[in-house]
Amino acid sequence: MEDSLYIEIGTAQQQKYGEDCFGDTIYSKKIPQERRIISILSDGLGSGVKANILSSMTTRMAMTFVESNMELMHSSEVMMDALPICQIRKISYATFSVVDTQLDGKTRIFEMDNPPFMLIRGGKAVNVRYREISSEKWKDRTINISQMTNQEEDRIILISDGVSQAGLGNRLYPLGWQRQGCLNFAIEKIRKNPHISAHELAHAIVAEALSKEVGGHAGDDISCVVLYFRKPRKLLVLTGPPFDENRDKEFAEMVADYDGKTAICGGTTANIVERELCLKCEIDKTSFDDKIPLCSKMEGVDLVTEGILTLTDVYRMLKEGIDTDRDNGATRLANLLLDSDKIDFVVGTKINIAHQDPNLPMELEIRRNIVKKIFRILQDKYLKEISIRYI
Repeated sequence: MEDSLYIEIGTAQQQKYGEDCFGDTIYSKKIPQERRIISILSDGLGSGVKANILSSMTTRMAMTFVESNMELMHSSEVMMDALPICQIRKISYATFSVVDTQLDGKTRIFEMDNPPFMLIRGGKAVNVRYREISSEKWKDRTINISQMTNQEEDRIILISDGVSQAGLGNRLYPLGWQRQGCLNFAIEKIRKNPHISAHELAHAIVAEALSKEVGGHAGDDISCVVLYFRKPRKLLVLTGPPFDENRDKEFAEMVADYDGKTAICGGTTANIVERELCLKCEIDKTSFDDKIPLCSKMEGVDLVTEGILTLTDVYRMLKEGIDTDRDNGATRLANLLLDSDKIDFVVGTKINIAHQDPNLPMELEIRRNIVKKIFRILQDKYLKEISIRYI
């Protein structure tokens, strides 16, 4: 597969204040054999559990129909028929935005009642023409369909109305933040950081929307999806010494020869690279944390961390969210993974005797198992392209 284009998907959400679950649902899927990615944002009627059921059903059905290229209006009517009826408003309802894109840049966008998507190209907003189709069965339902060929460094942004209506009714934002306010904010973030990741931009938009709300309490579910079209960012992660010491030099030279960023996880691993490449490794005191051991600095290597403890905490954050209030080896590695597109793990298979101590925490798993877990979550949840090589 060519490295000419990669599509990074970043998502962020904040549930309505006082609710236990999200009323919005985001669902993305990669179809490797078609070099295709589908991403869906649905907003269920109301909030909480009922809204979650409506939006979850909508995203799953929409994914099935779009993936199979089923006729869109018929698909939408099937979804409307299937959704439960609200006992108060006597309607079944969930809005949706669907982005169906391929690695060659050909993109289709289908929208029903969500705020219109935003396309930022060359640091400016681009208006995309759309056609409108209506349902004979559901008279109040119309779908907007847009088609385009994306270019490198394009960004497509989807939002729920919790973003555009953030701050609605308060003195500063009597009509809410509005789509234009969100668009202006995104353009300014990209101006300041032209290569800001989709993940970081999505979280910045949600955080800014939340800041508009009185007391920082979300008046509705706030959701954002960002698709970033770019050349792939590659990362090599080395962890654990090789089973055969005679392969130490080959192992270390992977760092020197790699065309992308590099990270080393584990003191013994770092010592091998330091010795074989004649580099100097020094403690990085800026990474102090009471739970995760300090990082180190090594010329030509982007990040050097401790091994198993750090990887275990990285997996936790990939599941639960990055600890934004901490700056240690685990947060740095997690952010580096999320900011990368193609990640190559090289795992040494020599057993570290220190990790066989039964007094160590139960969740402290051997290296191969935790790397497999990180592999799966990066691939399934974050749609990264991952490889693992054992040595």
